[in-house]
Amino acid sequence: MQLIKPDININFIGQRKFAFAGSLLLIAASIISLILKGGPSYGIDFAGGTLIQVQFSQAIPPQAIKDALRTTDLDITSVQGFGETKDNEYLIRATGSSTALESLAPKITKVLKSAYPENEAEVRRVEMVGPKVGKDLREKALLAMFSAILFIIVYISGRFELKWMLSIIVASCLFFALFTLKKFDVSIPTLILIAILVTLGLCFYLKLRFATGAIVALVHDVMITVGIFSLMNKDFTLPIIAALLTIIGYSLNDTIIVFDRIRENTRKYHRQPYNRIINRSINETLSRTLLTSLTTLVVVVALFVLGGGIIHDFAFALIIGIIVGTYSSVYVASPILLVWQQATKTSAGRLKKRRR
Repeated sequence: MQLIKPDININFIGQRKFAFAGSLLLIAASIISLILKGGPSYGIDFAGGTLIQVQFSQAIPPQAIKDALRTTDLDITSVQGFGETKDNEYLIRATGSSTALESLAPKITKVLKSAYPENEAEVRRVEMVGPKVGKDLREKALLAMFSAILFIIVYISGRFELKWMLSIIVASCLFFALFTLKKFDVSIPTLILIAILVTLGLCFYLKLRFATGAIVALVHDVMITVGIFSLMNKDFTLPIIAALLTIIGYSLNDTIIVFDRIRENTRKYHRQPYNRIINRSINETLSRTLLTSLTTLVVVVALFVLGGGIIHDFAFALIIGIIVGTYSSVYVASPILLVWQQATKTSAGRLKKRRR
């Protein structure tokens, strides 16, 4: 099955400057939003606190629930509708946490029944995470994402440039530096930022061009997804970390398909300009890329619409990730190879002139 004619020739590489400008704009908006809001809006998984899901027999304004629970020591931060409107379900978030988790549900039920006896309330779920556990989970989640990116460097460099040992040494040095700096209480986000910058610097120095293209594309996808969550004031929870790791895997798969074809075509058409080889490769894999993305997107949209409130944000993150990941494999990862080649040619030309 083919959605696109085999001989199609869209000039993707010719549009790379517009694509780079659009990507930089989205990343800048993400960074500004994160700075203005003091980082991602962590859910109770990472920030600690209590999450209570309550169902009423009749509709009730969220503010009324908040007013009724003022007498408790939970310090309610928000009350939001959950699921479909007819279900009358609400999610209550609180920064406070109680050690008596088992007695919390009956206590809340009693308070709500006392305030609104005509509207029957049922506590369906209570989740509680302590601040220390939340911090520990946050650091481990970020570390998982960082580790995934490091292993990708090893895989891409080994597969496309046959530099397995070199990439393993780079990854080992970064892991060692990471754990050394962690002993000095440097925060995990700062460590990851330093590590990504060092990784890109090492990839450039060691001429790992395919790894550079893949890493830039993955950082691009994660930054934009996190930025959209920040702009929409959505909570950053453990399922969102799972979604980001899925996005990394999905985007990488698309990028590898295009890289594979670029490598084959570079051998086959080695006399042609590199930009034409990259463009040909993207066009040849375009039908497969669109088929995979569209079929995956249909499934994830179905999850988003029909899956209910529990996986709503997870599915939303995947929708963003699939769209951004497909875009980055065409307009970010592959054009980076051309930018790399032009940069090395310019550098070699300058060196030649100096020697003369």
